[in-house]
Amino acid sequence: MNTIRSARGSKQNKRRVGRGLGSRGTTAGRGQKGQTSRSGVGGLKRLGMRHTILATPKLRGFRSLATKPQTVDIGQIGKIYIAGETVSPTTLAKKGLVPDRKAAVKILSTGTIDIAVSVKHCAVSAPAAAKITAAGGTIL
Repeated sequence: MNTIRSARGSKQNKRRVGRGLGSRGTTAGRGQKGQTSRSGVGGLKRLGMRHTILATPKLRGFRSLATKPQTVDIGQIGKIYIAGETVSPTTLAKKGLVPDRKAAVKILSTGTIDIAVSVKHCAVSAPAAAKITAAGGTIL
Protein backbone atom coordinates (compact mmCIF):
# COMPACT_ATOMS: atom_id res chain seq x y z
CA MET A 1 0.00 0.00 0.00
CA ASN A 2 2.85 2.37 0.74
CA THR A 3 4.27 2.07 -2.77
CA ILE A 4 1.10 2.91 -4.72
CA ARG A 5 1.35 6.15 -6.64
CA SER A 6 -0.85 8.11 -9.00
CA ALA A 7 -0.17 7.71 -12.71
CA ARG A 8 2.32 10.17 -14.16
CA GLY A 9 0.55 13.33 -15.35
CA SER A 10 -2.77 12.54 -13.67
CA LYS A 11 -2.36 15.14 -10.93
CA GLN A 12 -2.12 18.71 -12.16
CA ASN A 13 -2.70 21.97 -10.38
CA LYS A 14 -5.77 23.95 -11.41
CA ARG A 15 -5.00 26.84 -13.73
CA ARG A 16 -5.80 30.16 -12.11
CA VAL A 17 -6.53 32.27 -15.14
CA GLY A 18 -7.11 36.01 -15.07
CA ARG A 19 -4.86 36.68 -12.08
CA GLY A 20 -2.28 38.91 -13.69
CA LEU A 21 -0.22 38.97 -16.85
CA GLY A 22 1.94 36.01 -15.85
CA SER A 23 -0.97 33.65 -15.35
CA ARG A 24 -2.10 32.68 -18.86
CA GLY A 25 -1.95 35.50 -21.34
CA THR A 26 -3.90 38.73 -21.25
CA THR A 27 -7.37 37.49 -22.18
CA ALA A 28 -7.61 34.72 -19.55
CA GLY A 29 -9.31 32.25 -21.88
CA ARG A 30 -12.17 34.60 -22.78
CA GLY A 31 -11.13 35.28 -26.34
CA GLN A 32 -10.72 38.80 -27.68
CA LYS A 33 -12.93 41.84 -27.17
CA GLY A 34 -16.72 41.83 -26.89
CA GLN A 35 -19.57 41.47 -24.45
CA THR A 36 -18.76 37.93 -23.39
CA SER A 37 -15.17 38.80 -22.57
CA ARG A 38 -16.30 41.28 -19.92
CA SER A 39 -17.42 40.47 -16.41
CA GLY A 40 -21.06 40.84 -15.42
CA VAL A 41 -22.56 39.04 -18.41
CA GLY A 42 -25.11 36.50 -17.17
CA GLY A 43 -24.47 32.89 -18.06
CA LEU A 44 -28.06 32.33 -19.22
CA LYS A 45 -27.83 35.25 -21.59
CA ARG A 46 -24.57 33.95 -22.96
CA LEU A 47 -25.93 30.44 -23.45
CA GLY A 48 -28.97 31.65 -25.39
CA MET A 49 -31.48 30.61 -22.71
CA ARG A 50 -32.78 34.10 -21.95
CA HIS A 51 -35.48 33.96 -24.62
CA THR A 52 -36.56 30.50 -23.44
CA ILE A 53 -36.94 31.72 -19.86
CA LEU A 54 -38.86 34.82 -20.93
CA ALA A 55 -41.19 32.76 -23.13
CA THR A 56 -41.95 30.18 -20.41
CA PRO A 57 -45.27 30.75 -18.58
CA LYS A 58 -44.70 31.71 -14.95
CA LEU A 59 -46.85 31.03 -11.91
CA ARG A 60 -47.80 34.54 -10.88
CA GLY A 61 -48.88 35.80 -7.51
CA PHE A 62 -47.67 35.10 -3.99
CA ARG A 63 -47.76 31.89 -2.03
CA SER A 64 -46.90 32.21 1.62
CA LEU A 65 -44.50 29.73 3.17
CA ALA A 66 -46.23 30.05 6.55
CA THR A 67 -48.10 26.91 7.55
CA LYS A 68 -51.86 27.29 7.78
CA PRO A 69 -53.54 26.20 11.00
CA GLN A 70 -55.73 23.11 11.20
CA THR A 71 -59.39 24.11 11.34
CA VAL A 72 -62.15 22.70 13.52
CA ASP A 73 -65.80 23.70 13.32
CA ILE A 74 -67.60 24.60 16.52
CA GLY A 75 -70.39 22.18 15.60
CA GLN A 76 -67.93 19.26 15.72
CA ILE A 77 -66.81 20.30 19.19
CA GLY A 78 -70.45 20.51 20.33
CA LYS A 79 -71.11 16.94 19.17
CA ILE A 80 -68.00 15.24 20.58
CA TYR A 81 -67.13 17.09 23.79
CA ILE A 82 -68.95 16.93 27.13
CA ALA A 83 -69.75 20.00 29.24
CA GLY A 84 -66.79 21.15 31.33
CA GLU A 85 -64.10 19.57 29.14
CA THR A 86 -61.07 21.46 27.89
CA VAL A 87 -60.55 21.90 24.15
CA SER A 88 -56.87 21.94 23.21
CA PRO A 89 -54.82 20.66 20.25
CA THR A 90 -53.92 17.54 22.26
CA THR A 91 -57.53 16.64 23.14
CA LEU A 92 -58.66 17.45 19.59
CA ALA A 93 -56.07 15.01 18.24
CA LYS A 94 -57.11 12.32 20.73
CA LYS A 95 -60.73 12.64 19.64
CA GLY A 96 -59.73 12.53 15.96
CA LEU A 97 -60.77 16.04 14.96
CA VAL A 98 -57.25 17.10 13.88
CA PRO A 99 -54.42 14.88 12.58
CA ASP A 100 -51.48 16.64 14.27
CA ARG A 101 -51.48 17.57 17.95
CA LYS A 102 -48.40 19.81 17.62
CA ALA A 103 -49.62 21.99 14.75
CA ALA A 104 -51.63 25.18 15.30
CA VAL A 105 -55.43 24.87 15.53
CA LYS A 106 -58.11 27.45 14.75
CA ILE A 107 -61.74 27.05 15.79
CA LEU A 108 -64.27 28.35 13.27
CA SER A 109 -67.90 29.28 13.86
CA THR A 110 -69.64 26.79 11.56
CA GLY A 111 -72.41 25.02 13.48
CA THR A 112 -73.78 25.53 16.96
CA ILE A 113 -72.62 24.72 20.48
CA ASP A 114 -74.78 24.43 23.59
CA ILE A 115 -72.27 23.11 26.14
CA ALA A 116 -69.78 25.03 28.26
CA VAL A 117 -66.21 24.15 27.29
CA SER A 118 -62.92 25.90 27.98
CA VAL A 119 -60.61 26.48 25.03
CA LYS A 120 -56.83 26.43 25.53
CA HIS A 121 -53.94 27.00 23.10
CA CYS A 122 -56.23 27.39 20.09
CA ALA A 123 -56.89 30.39 17.87
CA VAL A 124 -60.59 31.22 17.81
CA SER A 125 -62.45 33.31 15.25
CA ALA A 126 -64.55 36.18 16.59
CA PRO A 127 -67.96 34.61 15.78
CA ALA A 128 -66.83 31.31 17.32
CA ALA A 129 -65.65 33.10 20.46
CA ALA A 130 -69.04 34.76 20.76
CA LYS A 131 -70.82 31.38 20.47
CA ILE A 132 -68.53 29.75 23.06
CA THR A 133 -69.02 32.53 25.61
CA ALA A 134 -72.79 32.59 24.94
CA ALA A 135 -72.92 28.87 25.77
CA GLY A 136 -71.11 29.54 29.07
CA GLY A 137 -67.63 28.49 27.98
CA THR A 138 -64.32 30.27 28.43
CA ILE A 139 -61.36 31.00 26.16
CA LEU A 140 -58.01 30.89 27.95
